[in-house]
Amino acid sequence: MQTPNNHKSLRSIPMLCTIITFGLICCCTVASSIEVPKSNDASQVTSPEPFVYRIEGRSDPFVPFITEKSQAAKMNEILPVESRLTGMQLFEPGQLTLVAIAMVGNEDIAMVEDTTGKGYVLRTGMEIGRRGVITSIEPNKVIIEETAFTRAGKKLTSDIVMLLKKEGEE
Repeated sequence: MQTPNNHKSLRSIPMLCTIITFGLICCCTVASSIEVPKSNDASQVTSPEPFVYRIEGRSDPFVPFITEKSQAAKMNEILPVESRLTGMQLFEPGQLTLVAIAMVGNEDIAMVEDTTGKGYVLRTGMEIGRRGVITSIEPNKVIIEETAFTRAGKKLTSDIVMLLKKEGEE
C-alpha cells in the first residue's frame, strides 16, 4: 500500500520535536551554569540614574520644518542674474564716480571713473551693473533703473541717481 506525499512530512514532526527539546535543554543548562556575583556590601550596589529629558537647545520635534512664513520669505527672495556680465555690467553704480556730462548733437554722454582712476563713457540705454539700465542723462545727473525679479515672479524696480559733483565737492 502506498502513502500519499503529505504523510511523508508528518513523519519528520517527531524528529523536529526532538531537536527543539534538545535545544531548550542545552539553553537551560547554560543559563543555570552562569553565576551572578552576590555582594553583601550595599555600597557596591548602584541604581541607574533616572532619565531626565533636557529641552534646552533642542527644537520641538512636532513643529513642521517648512512654515508659511519661511515659504513667504523664499518667495520674496531676489533671483540671481545668471547671464555672463561684460563691459559696464562688471561695475555696480556705487563703484563709479560721475565726473562729466557732455551734450554731443542729439546724444547725451556721461563720463565716469572707477576707483583706480580709469574712465568710461556712458550712454542712454547702456546696461550697468547686474540689473541696471541707464534711462536718462540729465545736465547734472545720470538716472539708472535697476530691475529685479523675485521667485514669485514679482518685478521690483528702483532708481539710482549718480550726481555730478561741483569742483571742490567730495
